[in-house]
Parts: sequence; structure tokens; C-alpha cells
Amino acid sequence: MTKKTQDIKPIHIIGAGLAGSEAAWQAANMGVPVILHEMRPKKQTNAHKSGDCAELVCSNSFRSDDAEHNAVGLLHAEMRLLNSLIMAQGDKAAVPAGGALAVDRDIFAANVTKALQDHPLITIDHSEITELPDASWGQVIIATGPLTSDPLAQAIRAETGEDTLAFFDAIAPIVHAESINLDVAWFQSRYDKAGPSGTGKDYLNCPMTEEQYNAFIDALLSAQYTEFKDWEKDTPYFEGCMPIEVMAERGRETLRFGPMKPVGLTNPHSDEPPHAVVQLRQDNALATLYNIVGFQTKMKYGDQANILRMIPGLENAEFARLGGLHRNTFINSPILLDKTLRLKSKPHIRFAGQITGCEGYVESASIGLITGRFTAQEALGLEPEQPPQTCAIGALLNHIAGGANADTFQPMNINFGLIPPLEDKDAYTILQNGKRKRKKGKDKKKAYSDRALHDLEQLYINKERVEGRKSA
Repeated sequence: MTKKTQDIKPIHIIGAGLAGSEAAWQAANMGVPVILHEMRPKKQTNAHKSGDCAELVCSNSFRSDDAEHNAVGLLHAEMRLLNSLIMAQGDKAAVPAGGALAVDRDIFAANVTKALQDHPLITIDHSEITELPDASWGQVIIATGPLTSDPLAQAIRAETGEDTLAFFDAIAPIVHAESINLDVAWFQSRYDKAGPSGTGKDYLNCPMTEEQYNAFIDALLSAQYTEFKDWEKDTPYFEGCMPIEVMAERGRETLRFGPMKPVGLTNPHSDEPPHAVVQLRQDNALATLYNIVGFQTKMKYGDQANILRMIPGLENAEFARLGGLHRNTFINSPILLDKTLRLKSKPHIRFAGQITGCEGYVESASIGLITGRFTAQEALGLEPEQPPQTCAIGALLNHIAGGANADTFQPMNINFGLIPPLEDKDAYTILQNGKRKRKKGKDKKKAYSDRALHDLEQLYINKERVEGRKSA
């Protein structure tokens, strides 16, 4: 039996990033009051610039929106089915980005903030929480992300007794579009892929000859970089957000097979195929800003500007923001959290988002989504309901909450490898002669996606298992 509305104690959510904002939205739409604690703008982090909820501090891309053949796109589709605030506002703030969903970050954050402020069951409190709340607070979600303030991080560390997982997350530079030389650069998406908000000409491409590429690599390897503090020196990088100079140190050809790969692109200015290509992606709705794709860096500003201007087409580049570096911290969730992300030592507290050990904007938001639902269901006197592991959101949750090896736990993006294998009925195509042919490639990925969306709809939509779910 569910509790009466007047008997429901507010849920406290600490942190109004992607995960915290999504958790607040989900819980409030289930009829549970929420107090959302966000210390910004009264106290800023080293990476944020505003006091808006869900401010994006790195890329403006939510990555692939292909729900049939890409695990990230599947996660997008699942979140849309579950009334995601982050996906709804991401769609409204979309800018051209080929097959990806990218957003105008200012419009996106402003719209998320307004939606939360306008919700009758959400109160936003701009004060810093420096200790772990005790049980008298009732249900609590900690969604402070990789930039958890030092006092709260110390309190978490003291409670868990576990070493945190920490690594550096580098930020890509942003260029003013009018300073890009279009006599050298050209518009084209890789393989001319249009995507949800694009035309197939959504990226600016800057080509390099072999000589230019080698000179660029030499400059990277001899540049000056920010020095780490003593307490930061042993912090590893996350493989999915590696600074370009670190990739270059791994081998001269590494970047040419990574963010600078020249495949799927044709230079209209030259008959010679490029040896390497630097891509820039639209960063705002006005198309006045472009970020350099995959060019996270920790170079000092002077060297950084000079070296980036070695890229053909960026000789006179003016930068709205140069690259930077910030530290990300994650807890060892498989040891510390239960299946509904409650802290085992203090079960009135749940964790959500990147601090749990997921990596990526939509991954963080999706864990906020499911944590908000878990917490609201418990507040309503219901049993928290696990999403199917055949879904992207369920597979990611399972990885965080025990599916991963705690001894080697690493931050993880969603991928089909986290989802249970297909059963025979889904894994094979029946040919006209009656024989079976195992699905491969895109057909196999589509089978994963079809099963995931079917199972999610059966649980949450058709059966209406989440009581009180309405759009605010």
C-alpha cells in the first residue's frame, strides 16, 4: 500500500548536475517532494562557470543518437521512454552534430534549471552540504559527481573506509567560428551521416599532410603542461577522455588512428587524401562556437594556443575557451552500494551519477533517473523495481552495483558488452530454406536494441508499474 501524500517526507538530493537534476525530476513526477541542494553559484567548482543546474563542463555532445546500432543511442531511447528531463531538454537544445546528439550548452542548462524551478514539488537550496546527512534527514541521494567538494568528499571517505577511484578529466578547447579558415577547412560529417539534427555536413574538418602531422606531434611532445600537486600525481587518466599529448606519447601514429583519423572524409580543396584530419563540432545554437573533437589537453595556455594554430584552417583561431584539466573521483560501488545504490553502511543514503563509477553525460543522467525512481518508490512504501538487465540502463546499473569486479573496478561507458547475450530466438535469422543464420554486426546490435526497448516497455510502460508517473 502506498503512503498518503501528506505522510511523505521530502527526498534530499545533493548536487544538481545531470544525475541530481534527473533524479529530482523523476522523484517529483512520482509525487514525492524533493529538496535539491546545489552549492553553486554561492560556491563554485574549478570547472563550472554558472549556477545553472546540469551545466556541461566538458564536451557539448551526448554522443550517438542511433538507437538501433549504438549502445549510447539505445540509452537515449530508453531514457526518453522514461520521461527523462535531460533527454527532453537535450532534444530541445540540439545543434547539428552528424549522427550524434549535441546541444547548445547554455540553452540546455537554462532550460533544465527552469523546469526544476517551475516544478511544484521541487525546492532548490543553494547551500553547501559538508557532512553525510544522518537518518533524521530521511531519504538522501548524493549526486555530487566528479567535482564533489572537499569537505563532503572527506566525509564520504571517512564513512566508507575505501580508497576512491580518481583520475584526471581533460577539457577540449572551443574556437570562434568566424576565425576558422574555410578556404582550408570544409563541412562534412564522417561518411556524410546526417543524424537527428544534422545535414551530413555537421563537422568542420581541418586536413593535415604527413609533414604537418609530424610537426604537430613534435610540438605536442615538447610543449609545457600544467604541473600536478603532490596529492594529484598518482591519479590515473580515464581511457575515454585521454589528453591528446598523452595519446601522442603512446606512439606517433596513435592520434591518426584516434580523434585525427582521416577516414570517411573527402577534402574538396585538394585531390590529395589527408594524412590526418582534425574535426570541430558545433557548440552552440548560433553556430558561432566550435569545439575541437577529442582534443582534451593539459597544455599550458601559451603553448596550447600556438600549437593549436599549427592545425591547417586554425592559423588565426580565436579561442572562446582553452583546454583545461580537472580531477574526477569515484567510489568503489560494487563493494559499497547495494542493488538499489544504497550505501550499505547507511542505507538511507543512495549515490547517483558519475560518482558511482559510470562515465559520460547520458550514463550519469540515466543512473540519476533510476536512483530517483528507486528512492521515490521507497518513500511511497513500494519495493524499488529493478530495470531489466537486457536494457542499457539495467546493464549499466548492474555493472555499478555488483556486476563489475571490485578489485579492478573502472569508470565505464555504456556498451553492448555490458548487456546479457541474446537468446537463440533473438540471435538468429530464419532463412527461406528454414536454416538459421546467426546475426552479426548491425543486425546483432539491432537485436539487442529491439529486445531492450521491448523489455523496458513491458515493465514500465505497458504494465504502468511506476505509480503516479506523469509529465509535470
